[in-house]
Amino acid sequence: MSLKKHINPERLVEESRAGIVAREEPHMHSFAYGTRYASEGIPKFKMPAKSTPASVVYRICKDDMELDGRALMNCATFLTTWMEPEAEKLIMESLPKNFVNQEELTGTQLIHERCISILSHLWNVPEGQQAIGTATVGSSEGVMLGGLAMKWKWKERREKAGKDTSKPNIVFGANAQVALEKFARYFDVEPRVVKITEKSNYVSDPEEVVKLCDENTIGVYAILGSTFTGHFEPIERLAGLLDEYEKKSGNYVPIHVDGASGAFIAPFTFPNLKWSFDIPRVVSINASGHKFGLSYPGVGWVLWRGEEYLPKDLIFEMDYLGGTEKTFTLNFSRPACFVISQYYNFLRLGIEGYTEIMETCLQNARLLSVSLEKSGYFELVSGIHIKKDEQKEVKKAEDFHEGLPLVAFKLSKSFKEANPHVRQKAVSGLLQMRYWMLPSYKLPVSCDDQEIIRVVVRESLTEEMVDRLVNDIMHAMQTL
Repeated sequence: MSLKKHINPERLVEESRAGIVAREEPHMHSFAYGTRYASEGIPKFKMPAKSTPASVVYRICKDDMELDGRALMNCATFLTTWMEPEAEKLIMESLPKNFVNQEELTGTQLIHERCISILSHLWNVPEGQQAIGTATVGSSEGVMLGGLAMKWKWKERREKAGKDTSKPNIVFGANAQVALEKFARYFDVEPRVVKITEKSNYVSDPEEVVKLCDENTIGVYAILGSTFTGHFEPIERLAGLLDEYEKKSGNYVPIHVDGASGAFIAPFTFPNLKWSFDIPRVVSINASGHKFGLSYPGVGWVLWRGEEYLPKDLIFEMDYLGGTEKTFTLNFSRPACFVISQYYNFLRLGIEGYTEIMETCLQNARLLSVSLEKSGYFELVSGIHIKKDEQKEVKKAEDFHEGLPLVAFKLSKSFKEANPHVRQKAVSGLLQMRYWMLPSYKLPVSCDDQEIIRVVVRESLTEEMVDRLVNDIMHAMQTL
């Protein structure tokens, strides 16, 4: 193989530019695409000394963003990439509004209050209890707020009993999203991570969770929808085992449900599944409004089953924006427009609309799953396509195994034996040439170094798009 020298592209362009005479400041309306603004030498990494015509700056920014992938074909993200024009209009009209200014935005605060109430009912707050919660910038902030509340309540219980509070720990599965690990590290809590296996459906085994609990356990993070494979953790079973553990040990261990995606899937598609506030041990839940809540990025939610589960010492009062306001967040200013867009969705879609969309997402995910499996090239790791009862006629999502509308798959054993030279990442690379974005990554270390490809089936991935994706995957496999 021949040796090659590294070429520095920036130096090459800089040297090539020498001797070229740049034009004077371009006339705005005679701006020529791709030439005049480039020859002006507008700096990339320093603020320019002079102002630049708006149309030129717009073109520069737009050209840079042309390198982004196509949102419709981005199967890596869980985030919403499309909303109705009326929702977008509301967002644009509300962009200047700062959500934190409760005294000024009285109408927006009413909307926020209604969203909390809607979610309380959706997540089965028991009769007689009054949930409390807040909008967040996303589910990561919600996870951290839920963890903080559990830590402080644990600390209160320990101090009241005259016990040490220096060694808090929290238990969660290796399938956890990185925000859960961030909480542990940022807030000085020991993470006790449960290994996941194929036998445990790539989520934490409740019995293994309980084994890691002790008197210093502030709580357990239970994941309703793994970002790796889409599986739901068995939260009802976990709660039952923690009930038994408390009877034997006297240690109270609450559950926070990370429902980033699943908290907007389960209520509409798996209504008989117990995972939320109808389980007494579940004290708080977070969710992403900008995932399957179907709003644009910038809104999440966290709710507690009652005010008694939210320590008063974590609530701040401020009065320098015009009135006394109570807040429990990790940041201050935030846009109000995405809370408003969430409320728009609640009213616009209702239970009927959300149910239809989530059922369709799961149906399209099952179609993709079965197509990939039948090709012989792949084995499925996700399980939403598996029927609960093979003899029963299937009519809706709850007739299949619960999970997110997510398809996780890997090269089949037979294909790898016949084609040992093929690397799975090459499949993602070839698909990217056709504008598809499908991540290929390894499962957590306890899963024997398995590498999978993942497709998140959002509302925008229609049945027609699934057909096209299958065709392009088959083309990629034949090319390999």
